[in-house]
Amino acid sequence: MVTPSIMMSSVDMGRHNEDLEASVNRLLIGKAYKDLSTIVVVPTRGMIPAHAVENWMGMMMPMNQKSARLFVQGMEVGDAYTKAVEMIMANPELSTWKYMLTLEEDNLPPPDGLLRLYENIDSYAAVGGLYWTKGEGGQPMIYGNPIGMLNFIPQVPVSDSIQECNGLGMGFTLFNLDIFRENKIEKPWFKTIQEYSYGVGTHAYTQDLWFFEKLRKAGYRVACDTRVKVGHLDPATGIVW
Repeated sequence: MVTPSIMMSSVDMGRHNEDLEASVNRLLIGKAYKDLSTIVVVPTRGMIPAHAVENWMGMMMPMNQKSARLFVQGMEVGDAYTKAVEMIMANPELSTWKYMLTLEEDNLPPPDGLLRLYENIDSYAAVGGLYWTKGEGGQPMIYGNPIGMLNFIPQVPVSDSIQECNGLGMGFTLFNLDIFRENKIEKPWFKTIQEYSYGVGTHAYTQDLWFFEKLRKAGYRVACDTRVKVGHLDPATGIVW
């Protein structure tokens, strides 16, 4: 109901204009004025849990920006990511886009997770949300102190920070596609290895750390945004770790 009132001509600059510096800073942090074109790449075995689908439907995408989803079904996860990037780089339209978000079928990001990852991506080749390996003894997927020799020892998360590291999981990670256009990293970009050589020993990599080792050796920086807390779903039990 409209409250009865008498109005006279007055100057009302609006709330956002009253503190223009704060309003401009908000725009700079959110980067909505920049190119945020993003391809969401989802490797899948073919059946994505309803819990995950419901979660993803609430994920906020940047307003008035280009976005697309690319599902890669039935491939080994390292091959899936490599083939997806090859397809993107070969496509006349997608090859000009700015970012790739990797999203895996058991990860549950917060609604504003992607918007937060954009805030710091300019300083890094990749920024990911914080999620943990499944189980009671779960470890944070923030690997390696970037100071000193290259390593992938799990780091202890620093609450609500941009935590630089050597590697991440790929369950909810934003990549600047320039790292593929600059051709500093040889193929295969993503590869899963589990092998033994006599006299040498075992050699084991998941596709994510295989790639991040190459990324760090090429001089790129990586970080985890621990503000972006991502659940890790166990579909068999329904537990979110």
